[in-house]
Amino acid sequence: MDHTTFPTAPLSRRAFATVAALAAAAPGLSAVARTAADPAYQIRNRGIRHSVMGWCFNPMQAPVLARHALEIGLVGIEGIDRMHYPEVRRLGLDISLVGSHGFAKGPCNPAFRDEVVAKLDEAIDVAADVGSRKVITFTGMRFDGMDPDRAAADCVAAWKQVLPKAERRGITLVLEHLNSRDGSHPMRGHPGYFGDDLEFCVRLVEQVGSPNFKLLFDIYHVAIMNGDVIRRLRQHKDVIGHVHTAGNPGRGELDDTQEINYPAVMRALSAIGYHDFVAHEFIPTWDDPVLALRHAAMVCDV
Repeated sequence: MDHTTFPTAPLSRRAFATVAALAAAAPGLSAVARTAADPAYQIRNRGIRHSVMGWCFNPMQAPVLARHALEIGLVGIEGIDRMHYPEVRRLGLDISLVGSHGFAKGPCNPAFRDEVVAKLDEAIDVAADVGSRKVITFTGMRFDGMDPDRAAADCVAAWKQVLPKAERRGITLVLEHLNSRDGSHPMRGHPGYFGDDLEFCVRLVEQVGSPNFKLLFDIYHVAIMNGDVIRRLRQHKDVIGHVHTAGNPGRGELDDTQEINYPAVMRALSAIGYHDFVAHEFIPTWDDPVLALRHAAMVCDV
């Protein structure tokens, strides 16, 4: 369209200065640059329970990461080898989420059904024994000859098989939705993942129909596959059981090089009454990964 269709009036010097000031301030409203990261920042608010995903910070050892997390004010850690659970618990961190069967071998594929059930059963005991309340699960990957309706039914049946034990032991299984769009790195996206549509995952949760089966709302993956993050948080508030963060694109820091408005998303989480764990699952690119974690805590401190 020709821009001359819309007549404009010249800005006064004062109006121009106002617009310029707002433009300069705008990035800080939605994203916080590395230069603004406070190397001494500690979490001040308790609107959410901050956690950290251990694998992202490899090769840093879990107990070392745990000490840094505690100093920043985080209260949980996940994605670490179970051998470290006793030590990080002694340090004072909760295990915010216990791993199970992994995303590659899921219940959508009958070949993995027994393995999935066995690993979920074991993880439920581990979680209960270590004082955690959640175990992660996945749909698994698409496979040749798969019937989507049958695969969905197989997922639901497998989860229902282990849920009586989860309910008895006070454990919630959380189903993670993953993106299948980014194939640039094995942990930035998962091409072929069956549960790559958030709304489909919500339907699976509803079909299971247990208060001990919820959705893991990974903001990074949702932003890639579905978008409209805040509206979806509001829409699905009753089924959200766990939350992950990362910058998009790239799964890096929550800074001004990525597009997600994390302060607004965290305020939306608080507004819908979610005050449980939010685990930072970005892959650090800065030369100081601890500062990157501190920065994430600062950005999401609501």
